[in-house]
Amino acid sequence: MQSRQEYVHRAIRLEYFTVGYNILEGIAALALGGVANSVALIGFGLDSFVETFSGFVVLRRFRAEAAGHCAEEVEAKALKYVGWSFFILAAYIAVDAGHKLLTAERPDPSGPGIVLAVLSLVIMPALAYRKRSVGRRLASAALVSDSKQTVACAVLSVFLLAGLVLNAAFGWWWADPIGALAMLPWLIQEGREALSGRACCD
Repeated sequence: MQSRQEYVHRAIRLEYFTVGYNILEGIAALALGGVANSVALIGFGLDSFVETFSGFVVLRRFRAEAAGHCAEEVEAKALKYVGWSFFILAAYIAVDAGHKLLTAERPDPSGPGIVLAVLSLVIMPALAYRKRSVGRRLASAALVSDSKQTVACAVLSVFLLAGLVLNAAFGWWWADPIGALAMLPWLIQEGREALSGRACCD
């Protein structure tokens, strides 16, 4: 049976991957969104940086524990920041999706954007599962909550992919903002649970 310290180091590796991947994903999405004039891709890129922030916070929490600092103290701080990152993401989606619906802004079709969405849809569910599993082993609400950020990224990938494909195939520009707005209740609830410290028991 693995020791707590081994699970802590596994959590550190998962968060290093989370931070590194999301930085690359965010840069790619912003670049592709600029080329295609796609608000959906730009929003997806900004979401990647929100998840980078969440991952970095949790990474610091486990590096602190690995260095011998009080796990409870760093856990509480990490969970608070992760919880607020859910609200930041929810606020951005509300503003961005509302703006797209009001202005009826129509992005150009983006084949590379579709590839990026598919790649994220493959990677993010597996990463979320691993983080949630390790978080529950460590009784870490911060890591479990961060895994839900990764789930949010996967769900956004579905909406992004649907929006890009429907826009390219049928000109249904409104599919993406409607789908994104449907995520808001879930994001707000997860933010509340993270701030209350209940995320680990879900």
